[in-house]
Amino acid sequence: MAKVLIVSGGWDGHQPFEVARIFTEKLESLGCSVENSDNLDAFKRSADFDVVVPNWTMGSIAQDQVQPLLDAVENGIGVAGIHGGMGDAFRESARYQFMTGGQFVEHPGGDGRKYDVNIVKGYSLTDGMEDFEVATEKYYMHVDPWMKVLATTAFEDYDGAVMPVAWTKKWFAGRVFYCSLGHAPDIVAIPHVLDFVARGILWAADKNSEVQGASFGEVYGGA
Repeated sequence: MAKVLIVSGGWDGHQPFEVARIFTEKLESLGCSVENSDNLDAFKRSADFDVVVPNWTMGSIAQDQVQPLLDAVENGIGVAGIHGGMGDAFRESARYQFMTGGQFVEHPGGDGRKYDVNIVKGYSLTDGMEDFEVATEKYYMHVDPWMKVLATTAFEDYDGAVMPVAWTKKWFAGRVFYCSLGHAPDIVAIPHVLDFVARGILWAADKNSEVQGASFGEVYGGA
């Protein structure tokens, strides 16, 4: 049974506590033990869990709060999350961004933009998934080319630039999963999105998990 810590707060626009409720119900239905916190000091106990889910858009974090999370992931726990809750958090912490593998830059078109999410097939994390359309924020991010890509989307207004939507990566002995979807609880609760993210959280919790996804060369044709 995976032990999960969800730390929620930051910008209210992402409704972090409603997102945490959705995650908690889903993960508990899968047999996980879930602890929720609204205090960044909870990260100091990261090593007590199998996976930590940052759910805290923007905000500031003290070094003695973020360092235990970084250390715990380096030593073998997992970290997993979505959208701004993990990919636009603690902007002043370069080491946190290095660990997560990406940082939000912009969402051209704002909320409600319709776009396709293209699934990278051939991995257990994407098994049974098909490409799908969403109407929500479309994240353009600065990303780590070391990651392994599980889903992408194209920015037609930027010469068709392809941007990862979901990925995995290793961080020393630990495992990282991220999905840029999740601007609002109704997007998080879409069944195939929630199932995908739950798979990612459980993947990150498992010390025997190997990174999954296509390399940058495969996704971008060697560019």
